[in-house]
Amino acid sequence: MSEDRPPYPPFTRETAVKKVQAAEDAWNTRDPRRVASAYTPDSVWRNRDTFVQGREEIVAFLTGKWEREQDYALRKNLWTFTGNRIAVRFQYEWHDQAGQWWRSYGNELWEFDEHGLMSRREASINDVTIAEDERRIRGPRPAEEYGADFPLR
Repeated sequence: MSEDRPPYPPFTRETAVKKVQAAEDAWNTRDPRRVASAYTPDSVWRNRDTFVQGREEIVAFLTGKWEREQDYALRKNLWTFTGNRIAVRFQYEWHDQAGQWWRSYGNELWEFDEHGLMSRREASINDVTIAEDERRIRGPRPAEEYGADFPLR
């Protein structure tokens, strides 16, 4: 029995935007198992300089990530799409155990199987320190802002 995670490729602009929003919503739960369920059982990741394969490694990776990156809040935006691939840009904010706030900027390349599960994810990410009063992402995106772009700086 196969798992399904609509929308399915090939993507249209509308379905790609839905896929991106669904990913943002899932990641903002900070629930490693929920996030991992959107990936194929043998999904391959590159996240910065870390390489991960399979759902159990994804769960372990995300568990550690969200222990370090506290009060994590994310925004993703569609960059482009074709066939079974989507590219996004994203920003997220978090603080470390010492209380220093960070804004992390990046790009992701996604590839999906015919069931709408992500089989490949490549993420390039850079971090900058910010003061708490410079934060602009405070929790999940309100529904009325779905699809809205965000400032680069």
